[in-house]
Amino acid sequence: MRETAQARIPAQARKVPKVLRHSVRGQVLEALRAALVEGDLVPGEIYSGPALGERFGVSATPVREAMQQLALEGAVECLPNRGFRVLARTPRALAELAEVRALLEVPVMLRLARTVPAQVWAGLRPVADATVVAAEAGDLAGYAEADRHFHREVLALAGNAELVQVAEELHRRAQWPLPGVARTPRARLVADAAQHVTLLEALIAGDLPLSDSLIHTHAHP
Repeated sequence: MRETAQARIPAQARKVPKVLRHSVRGQVLEALRAALVEGDLVPGEIYSGPALGERFGVSATPVREAMQQLALEGAVECLPNRGFRVLARTPRALAELAEVRALLEVPVMLRLARTVPAQVWAGLRPVADATVVAAEAGDLAGYAEADRHFHREVLALAGNAELVQVAEELHRRAQWPLPGVARTPRARLVADAAQHVTLLEALIAGDLPLSDSLIHTHAHP
């Protein structure tokens, strides 16, 4: 294994050097997911369970378990007796994910715009505001979580748990950066978060033409 791969410490590992003992696997999984979004787990690089476990202050077992979950999600591949390689994606794969997400989410959101009362939309203001806070801080991992939370809460209004689960998985995969692409600039995050707020205000106001336009715009940035 190349030294450069092991020398990189995922962002969340730096922020939380010792993982708490309760729910270790879950905490490691979330830290690794954040590292993927931040670009600290580099596509093509190989990472071993023991080496990452040392960074987190845990044994290799919860790291391997978390990595196996990431393999199921399509983020890494397992290499017997070597570790885990972070998979690289192509712009085409990202475009296909965006298309599938739009096909799934847009019809549902258009229907919700016509059926959900204004007071229910107003209850989502804190969720939209959280995306703005994370964006203004330039916190990629924090914004990724807040962004998924906003979409999850909106889609949950349809009352279809399977829809929410599938959309969440697609959304998470769409947030992994392409290899060699520069870190998403803060201005892009702020603009995306502002769309959440603008859309929500249009939904609260019952402005269907504007809501429809914003829903399509947000699905096809």
